[in-house]
Amino acid sequence: MTSPRIRDRRAAAFAVVLALLGGATLALGLRTEDGLPPLPAAAQASPVPAAVKAPSSPPGVAPARVLKRAAPVRLRIPAIGVDTAIMELGLQRDGSLEVPPLRGDAPAGWYRDSPTPGETGASVLAGHVDTARDGPAVFFRLRELKTGDEIVVRRDDGSVAMFRVSRVALYAKRDFPTAEVYAPIDRPGLRLITCGGAFDRSEGSYRSNVVVFADAFR
Repeated sequence: MTSPRIRDRRAAAFAVVLALLGGATLALGLRTEDGLPPLPAAAQASPVPAAVKAPSSPPGVAPARVLKRAAPVRLRIPAIGVDTAIMELGLQRDGSLEVPPLRGDAPAGWYRDSPTPGETGASVLAGHVDTARDGPAVFFRLRELKTGDEIVVRRDDGSVAMFRVSRVALYAKRDFPTAEVYAPIDRPGLRLITCGGAFDRSEGSYRSNVVVFADAFR
């Protein structure tokens, strides 16, 4: 059972990750007025273990094989030309989430307190859309993904988790549906997140976030 402290750490990290990414063009930090509210209690719960409840899948899709925990090390998204290493993102001493370096060549980051890709639950990967100095970053074309596009995650035990995009959504930060994005699921899933929409120069951040939902398929 996940301890209350760990649940609190997960909730704190999820609540700030989008605000951090949203300020990527000018600076990273927590000084933004359009950050997300804390996660609802339901979204803080641990995913249902595969041993207790077998993974379910969308209609017409065979259940995916559930993998053991193994950290992701590389992400490929052929449809948009992404082939990047994956770094781990934890929490800093002040409780804020670590983020990838503010560079155009920075890798995507996996929040290590979320499930690993291929485990039961929604694994969370985040990346910058662009930077003021270098221009387009790792998730610059994330919004171009379409239903059915494949996502490949290589893990540090040599295994590979395969996903297909189920949908791509754009959410205003002030109305971000935390329960929908971060709610526990009973099958392996993936959430790719970056900033998007209109850029607010007065705030130095994007007004929205792009979220890609994907489901494992083998």
